[in-house]
Amino acid sequence: MLARELRLQALSEADRDLIRLVSDPLYPRWREQIKAIGGCAHPIYLSGSTVTRDAVTGEVISSYSTAGEPGERLAVRCRNRRASVCEPCSRLHAGDTFQLVRAGLSGGKGVPDVVRDRPRLFVTLTAPSFGPVHRVLDGERCRPRRDDPRCEHGRRLGCGLVHTEDDPLVGLPLCPDCYDYVGHVLWHAHAGRLWDRFTTAVRRYLASAGGIPRSKLGDHLVVSFAKVAEFQRRAAVHFHAVVRLDGPDGPGSSAPAWASEDVLLDAVEHAAASTFVTVADSDAYGTERLGWGGQFDAHPIRPFPDGGVPSDAAVAGYVAKYVTKGAAETAGGLDCRVTSLDDIRAAVVNGHVRALMGTCWRLGGLAELEHLRLRTWAHSLGYRGHILTKSRRYSTTYGALREERADHRRGSAKPVDDPNTVTESAWRYVGSGYTPGKAGLALGIAEDHAQSLQLGREAREDAQKWGERW
Repeated sequence: MLARELRLQALSEADRDLIRLVSDPLYPRWREQIKAIGGCAHPIYLSGSTVTRDAVTGEVISSYSTAGEPGERLAVRCRNRRASVCEPCSRLHAGDTFQLVRAGLSGGKGVPDVVRDRPRLFVTLTAPSFGPVHRVLDGERCRPRRDDPRCEHGRRLGCGLVHTEDDPLVGLPLCPDCYDYVGHVLWHAHAGRLWDRFTTAVRRYLASAGGIPRSKLGDHLVVSFAKVAEFQRRAAVHFHAVVRLDGPDGPGSSAPAWASEDVLLDAVEHAAASTFVTVADSDAYGTERLGWGGQFDAHPIRPFPDGGVPSDAAVAGYVAKYVTKGAAETAGGLDCRVTSLDDIRAAVVNGHVRALMGTCWRLGGLAELEHLRLRTWAHSLGYRGHILTKSRRYSTTYGALREERADHRRGSAKPVDDPNTVTESAWRYVGSGYTPGKAGLALGIAEDHAQSLQLGREAREDAQKWGERW
């Protein structure tokens, strides 16, 4: 026994923890739990019970308790969308996002298939320029200049280098002292308001085009959208949006004949050029009038690939791919909040992002900007919007998709759906994460799950190819 203890002490903490884990009689059940959540990297643990009774007799129809589970707790997914935090949950979130966006384009998930025949656009709205930055131009020089002009700080206003995508200079200002950091931060802080004014301007234009009062537009058509926010390499947010025209009753009804794809295109172009937000005056920065950048783009969406025109699946796939990216991957600041200037100084980010965070902190101390909560959102460079938003009638919701997946796993209708039953639940949070030994095993489960998904995807692709050939 002593020799065994000595051998155990010679092992690493992770190895000792692993031995304790596999020696536990409840180890198989623990493994089942982790497999059920796909090897989530940072699971949440809950303790409690659920009991379903007959509403009349009080007879117990079904019950569940964590009393017999390992550690008397149940592991559930962390549901973090960022791949850098939890790859298994981000993969699931990307799949849900794909289904949510595609349903609004092709139908399904409670949305009628006729939406694919509606006027639909894929719109890109960018931030304005706050100063020249280094850029990638497909093998061409960054900012060639015939002479050698300098700014007032003595820095070159041109760049003759050919940058690649992984070049750390890409996105950085040619002159940080000339760069409008105040305007950049204030634009981020008002981006949500600017989007609201954009959608309002689209509706006003459509009402004018149809010769009807703006207040009566809902009696003729509905504008539905799904929008994703993406950080460019210069650390400025831009929006990609799906915009769709429906009839007054939503996806199941058609918009009037005059509300065509061309009219919708004119509406979004006019709205992008005309909408702006004015920031309250301040002695610290003067007057700021914020609008969209000049790199506006809008394309019709087709049900299937058609030359350079995006298809339903391509648009949904693009949006789904982006939502799993973390701040470190997109030059969007940090994934966690900062509480002081010391946190900003210690952040592992480039000087450009650090300057934006510092500007948020400085402006956040102004009384006239207190309502923007810039210090609270300094980690996201002043932008406080969600990564993906949608209008109510566009398509399904994340919650509905999760519920559908849970029902599929149960294989039958939930007892709670029966009006003759009463369900009582009592749950509480009891912890999160893994011990060193469990972390290694969970990683292996996650890798096996990812490989199974990849093999399944390849099998489906092969089946489609063979089907086309035969």
